[in-house]
Amino acid sequence: MTGKLDVLAAAVIKNFRERGLSLSLAESCTGGMIAAALTGVPGASDIFWGSAVTYINSAKEHILGVSSETLERHGAVSEECAREMAEGSRRIYGADLAMSVTGIAGPGGGSDTKPVGTVWFGFSSKNGTEAFRRLFEGDREAVRRQTVEQVLACLIEKCAAEDAHGEGTK
Repeated sequence: MTGKLDVLAAAVIKNFRERGLSLSLAESCTGGMIAAALTGVPGASDIFWGSAVTYINSAKEHILGVSSETLERHGAVSEECAREMAEGSRRIYGADLAMSVTGIAGPGGGSDTKPVGTVWFGFSSKNGTEAFRRLFEGDREAVRRQTVEQVLACLIEKCAAEDAHGEGTK
């Protein structure tokens, strides 16, 4: 890990530590890359409680509690799945905030409605759960790297928002 990811990961750890917040993840298309970025920062264990890498649907169901109906109706790369993954991570780790990613990094697996580069992000806290989608360009590694960058930047933003709502006071 070098450059931008180092800076972003260090900022996530610092911001969460300052606010007394804990973090967990649920990763699919990144295969643990977000956890690796965070744990590359000394002191990450102060705030980072773990990441469930649930690459196949049965792992999403059995580990995170994503419903089979969600997977059948909407697919693993969907708003609904990203939301349920984030909620599941927060539940199993007991963290204050959780973030999830599920997407199609390529080179195959895309479709007209979900092209390669489609990634859904879920975010869960005691204030609720939300999800958003991004479409990244480039090869498999570029999509995965952009996904990690997006998560780390989002966590900095979400941490500040939680603190602004008084969630960081323990």
